[in-house]
Amino acid sequence: MDDLNERHTAKMKAIKAARDEMMKTRTGEKGLVIVHTGTGKGKSSAGFGMIMRCIAHGMGCAVVQFIKGDRPTGEKTLLRERFTAECRFFVSGEGFTWETQDRERDIAAARNGWRIAQEQILDPDIDFVLLDEINIALRYDYLDIHEVVDFLVTRKPAMTHVCLTGRNAKPELIAIADLVTEMGLVKHPFRDGVKAQAGVEF
Repeated sequence: MDDLNERHTAKMKAIKAARDEMMKTRTGEKGLVIVHTGTGKGKSSAGFGMIMRCIAHGMGCAVVQFIKGDRPTGEKTLLRERFTAECRFFVSGEGFTWETQDRERDIAAARNGWRIAQEQILDPDIDFVLLDEINIALRYDYLDIHEVVDFLVTRKPAMTHVCLTGRNAKPELIAIADLVTEMGLVKHPFRDGVKAQAGVEF
């Protein structure tokens, strides 16, 4: 057992030394463009987790929700009722696309959300902006991907972080992003007849 512990200690020391050496070269800072995409659950949840981290660090935050509509969710209730000074919360969608069934209204709502998003990103008091489900609006061409990408590349303040969530992120967005995470679906209870539940889904 002592031999196993000694080998483990030696291995961890070597890893720490290599890690310490690598960290000496990682000194830059910048406002990141972050994309959460993929078919798995957790894209918005991860974005809202980052919002809570930012609040804990005293960073100004804003959320602009596309597509989902103004139905009650835990994150919206928490942020609007308890963190109004730390995080602005905007809803531009009227509901999922299969519920509205009105492309022109969906386009108008998405464009209004993008207008608000640009205002928040450019606001010097805001450090982190979550654009929840904007990838869906981009997928259906409610918004022009080239306009969104151009704004993020040329007009986003250097130290402002922007997180864009939703399935089917467009290649143009992935190309300019600093951090891209693809959530993969392995299992989901909905397939077994379990409905969306408070605290887990909304």
